[in-house]
Amino acid sequence: MKPGHGDVLLAEGDPELAGDEQRLVDEFRRQLDLGMWAAVPSSDDGRHEAQMVRDFAEVPRDAERIVFFPRAAGG
Repeated sequence: MKPGHGDVLLAEGDPELAGDEQRLVDEFRRQLDLGMWAAVPSSDDGRHEAQMVRDFAEVPRDAERIVFFPRAAGG
């Protein structure tokens, strides 16, 4: 993440720790409830590719981050 480039850290933690995992799941659900979409970046070669996820259980355990973004406006 680069400060000032639109990224905002919402939560961080280790999903292997029960307390952290619940906090991460709660924040994930909160973002979806706000109407956001979620994706996990899937490429490290400089390309912007991601896998869409709808549930925290779909997030790969080795994922470093989840990107939330608003749904497109319009029809």
